[in-house]
Amino acid sequence: MGKKELNYSEASAEIERILARLRSEEMDVDDLAAQVARATELIAQCKKKLLKTEAEVNRILEK
Repeated sequence: MGKKELNYSEASAEIERILARLRSEEMDVDDLAAQVARATELIAQCKKKLLKTEAEVNRILEK
């Protein structure tokens, strides 16, 4: 079972934390693949939420 789906702000903040660790070279090489996979999952969640929100806004504006 995967981790629970976060809201957009939470997912974005977690991505930023992962990126900060990568940039500062604090990430252990053994953890690198898992963190890249997690960031990829979070990016997909954010994209899905953005597309859903865009569709909702377009529906509202069409009324």
